[in-house]
Amino acid sequence: MNIPNLLTLFRILLVPFIVILIIRKAFFYVLIAFICAGITDALDGFLARILKQQTALGAYLDPVADKALMASTFISLSIFHFIPGWLAVIVISRDFIILLGILILFIMSVSVEMKATIISKLTMICQTLTVFFVLLFNSFPAYRNRDLLIGMFWLTALFTVISGLHYIHRGIQYVNTVSNSDS
Repeated sequence: MNIPNLLTLFRILLVPFIVILIIRKAFFYVLIAFICAGITDALDGFLARILKQQTALGAYLDPVADKALMASTFISLSIFHFIPGWLAVIVISRDFIILLGILILFIMSVSVEMKATIISKLTMICQTLTVFFVLLFNSFPAYRNRDLLIGMFWLTALFTVISGLHYIHRGIQYVNTVSNSDS
């Protein structure tokens, strides 16, 4: 296993610790762990490209690590009412729809290259910033900015829905391409 994949695995292993720290409401430590996860996310991709160590395992592990981190933080933070439940449902539903689409395409033997789009990258940035600000403002309550949080919640919801619809559209195009080639 190469260094980029080890960093991704480390990010996956951080998830249960982040959830435990959220349960304990140790937000400063959650913030530190979340920042570490973000650094390892940037570093694993950078090192994989620079060291020419991009692997099939890494291509699967990286999005799994991202989904595990985002899903667990959104669910945990919404359970304790730090993030609205409706936003957690939107984030988790989008990921579920994407996974369901991949499963359907796999069952149909449709080969799909899973490449992040600009809208999916913007969605990830919004989701990450939302969690970051929630953790930051709960670590340092004197700096809490309710208006910024509400804005981030709505911006994250908007980009998450648009991204989900974009993936649904792409999935339908893949299915139609296969259906037309079979005719």
